[in-house]
Amino acid sequence: MAEGSVFKRCSCRDGNGRKLGNRCPQLRRAGGAWSPTHGRWAYQLELPTHPGQPRRQLRRSTFGTRDAAVTDRDHAKVLLALALAGGDAAVAAEIADLLLAVTSGAPLPDRDTIARRVRAGLPATAATTVGEYLTSWLASRRGIEPATVLAYGSHIRTHLVPHLGDIPLVKLRVEHIEAMFTAIADRNTAIEIARQSDKPWIRATVRGIRPTRPSTMHRIRATLRKALNDAIRRSNNRLIDFNPAAHVELPSSARPKARVWTAKAVQKWHDTGERPSPVMVWTPQQAGEFLDYAEDHDIALYPLFVLILHRGLRRGEAIGLTDTAVDLDNALVSVTQQLTTHGYTPVVKKVKSESGNRVLAIDSFTHAALRAHHARRAGWKLACGTAWPDTGFFFVQPDGQPWHPQAVTDRFEALVRDAGLPPIRLHDLRHCAATYLKAAGADLKDIQELLGHSSLAMTDTYTSVIAELDVERAKAEAAAKLVPRRRRRAA
Repeated sequence: MAEGSVFKRCSCRDGNGRKLGNRCPQLRRAGGAWSPTHGRWAYQLELPTHPGQPRRQLRRSTFGTRDAAVTDRDHAKVLLALALAGGDAAVAAEIADLLLAVTSGAPLPDRDTIARRVRAGLPATAATTVGEYLTSWLASRRGIEPATVLAYGSHIRTHLVPHLGDIPLVKLRVEHIEAMFTAIADRNTAIEIARQSDKPWIRATVRGIRPTRPSTMHRIRATLRKALNDAIRRSNNRLIDFNPAAHVELPSSARPKARVWTAKAVQKWHDTGERPSPVMVWTPQQAGEFLDYAEDHDIALYPLFVLILHRGLRRGEAIGLTDTAVDLDNALVSVTQQLTTHGYTPVVKKVKSESGNRVLAIDSFTHAALRAHHARRAGWKLACGTAWPDTGFFFVQPDGQPWHPQAVTDRFEALVRDAGLPPIRLHDLRHCAATYLKAAGADLKDIQELLGHSSLAMTDTYTSVIAELDVERAKAEAAAKLVPRRRRRAA
């Protein structure tokens, strides 16, 4: 790196009005030493260039002492050394651009700030915005679940970038984030007002638009907090020193209470289309009506619905069951994996937690449905002959192909609608299983193990509706018997 020269210059002009700069004769004494009273100290430093560009120099003046000029020159050299030490000519040229952009009299950029940017692989010449950082942060995520990456991307794309994207990362404050959540809440209010409007064209403007629930707001904040924590830990130098997302308070995101489709709730739903809660549970009579309808209209998926309703499996756990996981001889089901989706692509992965890895005893009703499915599947295989694929999954379509999780949900919702039953989600069948088991006498620990929860707190959410309804294998039998059926078919 060039040493750079330190000298004095002034604003004197010659007879033609041109500045003399460092050529003014008054700058030096008769013996050649610099005049202590005339001119200002300055320095000149050779700078790296971009490919194909001519040489360029950094010239800065207006310093009152030689030491001040030397200090500023050395500061510039330290900044250039950040890139030159690693042999990165492109970054060196970027830092040179940054030095040339500093106006006369203004201080050079802070060395540690530029070092953080260079070592983090960010541009050295401009302040990184929140949007730029979040985009690069998301692209760098490794070793995490695809579904988590999708959630991060949704939060960044839908909320964080639109509200915070233009703010320089180093200037992001608690107030900015609080303003974002206030705007989201205001948008929720506007959606609700539009939905209640007596003008159809206003209601149409929010058709299909869902408000951002408190639980989603907490997840948005968690995404931002994680990204900013990584900015603090990133490389040897921090991009930021403070995480404002960790100091933002949001309203409680308590889990919605499950409610039962009582006769009054069903009547209100018929009249207004409103559900008492996002989480709804059928009465045993309604559950029985659904299974009877499914048995008549979708025999391929009927046994899967029976299993979820009576034994509380998650959708992916049920679809992902293998032939070796279903022990019909001993009436046991081993839950070790799930068939879920990444975007829309089906993927097989392990169950959500160690507590989710479990063995379940199945009641006689479910056992009969699974045994009948096994026999029916043998007939499908015989009809397909050599075209039958060997997927290893227990629940398959008549052509032998595995079920797509979304297809199972779609067919469930269609069956509920066609049966004329009040709506519940496919996942709510787990709530039904827990509720019926509690009514049959099982305690929370039994239900926790059935559902594969890691804590009783989660399980209590599933069973909090039991007051609205007037483990072994014996308890499973009792729970299954709560669901009345029109008739029972032999396996």
